[in-house]
Amino acid sequence: MDGTLINTEPLWAQATFELSEFLGKRLSAEERRKAEGVSFPTALSIITTWTGYSLQPGDTERLKRWMQERMQQLLGQGIELNPGIRHVLDILRDHGIPMAIATNTERALAQTCIDFIGNDYFQATVTGDEVSNPKPAPDMYLKAAQLVGAEPSRCIAVEDSQAGMQAAIRAGARVLGLADYVPKPATRITFSDLQSATLHDVARWYSAP
Repeated sequence: MDGTLINTEPLWAQATFELSEFLGKRLSAEERRKAEGVSFPTALSIITTWTGYSLQPGDTERLKRWMQERMQQLLGQGIELNPGIRHVLDILRDHGIPMAIATNTERALAQTCIDFIGNDYFQATVTGDEVSNPKPAPDMYLKAAQLVGAEPSRCIAVEDSQAGMQAAIRAGARVLGLADYVPKPATRITFSDLQSATLHDVARWYSAP
């Protein structure tokens, strides 16, 4: 959802950089990339390893609350759909293709974004606090597929993070990854944008060898 449907990754980046600075040292761009799309405990581990900050009892929950509050502030400044997303969502809905959201973001934050996108587009939404193991574990995609009544192998996952792509692949789904994040050897088919996408394009993505 974050970075694929809506342009919230810059907001997550801002909050993550701020948290790392608060804990002693601003993350490098490479370390920030590692923290994209992962659960908060994993992101916090990346930050503390980088900064050398030693977590004390209660720190994880306290810092998690800080991150949630900061993200609510940033989301309140405005959320934008990524270009072409509304067009693709309308095509899929008009043709009766079930859709689900699977996001590591916890429900308290995710629902604000889901409501903005349009809850009626989705037959199911699964958030990071609703599965035992968040991405890159496959749990979230397995649950989403189950909720829409589909085999994972019949699903296409749209992802922009390594953790998300790993989760979808481990669940047995096909992955449509944003170009900047997909390793060249793994690329089966490419496209320039979603604004002119058709149902034929979606079928082509699914049938890529």
